[in-house]
Amino acid sequence: MKRTFAGVLAAALILTTAACSGDDSPQEDPDEKVALTYWSWAPNMDKVVEGWNASHPNIQVTVNKQDGGDPAVAKLLTAIKAGSGAPDVMQAEYQKIPTLVAADAVADIAKEAGDLKSKFPESAWNAVTLGGEALYGVPQDSGPMMFFYRSDVFDKAGVQAPKTWDEYAEAARKIHKANPKQYLGTFSSNDPGWFAGLSQQAGASWWGVQGESWTVAVNDANTKKVADYWGGLVQEGVIDNKPMYTPEWNAALNDGTQVGWLGAVWGPGVLEGNAASTKGKWKTALLPNWDAAAPANGNWGGSATSVTSQSKHKAQATEFVKWLNTDPAAIKALAGTANVYPAANDATSIALTAPPAFFSNQTDFYAIAAEAGKITKPFTYGPNVNVAYSAYNDAFGKAAEAKQAAGFGAALDTIQQATVGDLKNAGFSVAG
Repeated sequence: MKRTFAGVLAAALILTTAACSGDDSPQEDPDEKVALTYWSWAPNMDKVVEGWNASHPNIQVTVNKQDGGDPAVAKLLTAIKAGSGAPDVMQAEYQKIPTLVAADAVADIAKEAGDLKSKFPESAWNAVTLGGEALYGVPQDSGPMMFFYRSDVFDKAGVQAPKTWDEYAEAARKIHKANPKQYLGTFSSNDPGWFAGLSQQAGASWWGVQGESWTVAVNDANTKKVADYWGGLVQEGVIDNKPMYTPEWNAALNDGTQVGWLGAVWGPGVLEGNAASTKGKWKTALLPNWDAAAPANGNWGGSATSVTSQSKHKAQATEFVKWLNTDPAAIKALAGTANVYPAANDATSIALTAPPAFFSNQTDFYAIAAEAGKITKPFTYGPNVNVAYSAYNDAFGKAAEAKQAAGFGAALDTIQQATVGDLKNAGFSVAG
């Protein structure tokens, strides 16, 4: 059995024959003593892995701590190109999986893993299967988006937690009118993952597959609706236009001038780190929706555990990544020791039985997060996410500074052109 591979969705496209796998691979001895290496940036992952090593004397895993995100991907791709030096197992952000698939850096473990689909939300499963039958990793953590708000400010202004984006806009107006120094949120031109999540909620999927070609739809109607909405609020002046994760934004969370945040399930750590004095004043809710009768959600962040194409122990590595992300003891350790939000559907009942310390007054925090995960829509990434995200920073940086709604839609066209142009220059077929 050959694996067809041309840097696109391997399960959906049949282009050129590449590396051998599956039935052509040497048979592995299940009793062989093997040593696996695991690249991860999650904190205390070595402590989590101790549980595996204690119960699997024949398959010992060593964790090598890495820098997260792009540096880890660049290091892996260098090893793949060199033909050696890659780990057996790699923590991979969902948006980077198509890039790793395109480089033949991660293995299809569908045969070895068996049926795991029912154990994870549809959006997370789509991220590791790329919408096909292949499996390029097991979901580890996810980042369903959530709305955090200062309940004391809402009560004073007589505002309820918004269930729709129209209600969010009205709440933003009332709060800013009552105190011109206060904003319900900000449009962040340096967080493309945040905007991608909001677009995902609206029904967008920026990349896709049509026949043997990629499709790119950064400027589709769903995303344009999101851009126009935020452009209108910025032009109106009721939402701030400053980026998140700056010293100014951090301070604004603490001093009460930023009284809401469209964040993700990992947000309590950010709030606790930047606004410790406001503990007890925040509440969380589902994101406002475009249609309250058909609630949906987006994702911001998350990663999988993938077996690399250089691993000589594919079956054992797959056994480990299955344990890491589905075993109850491992899920507890991921949540409690590694401080991640496990992607597994049963994580709430197994490990997340108490709210984060910063939201100790909201006992249903993880129930809300679980609901957010269930209604998160699928979203397909492409092999040049870095190009699209860089173009986002540039184009929306200018639009946010200009504070003109028309510039937000124009920014999408700029990103679309940059993304399509880069795919074509890299030799990919692009439909349309």
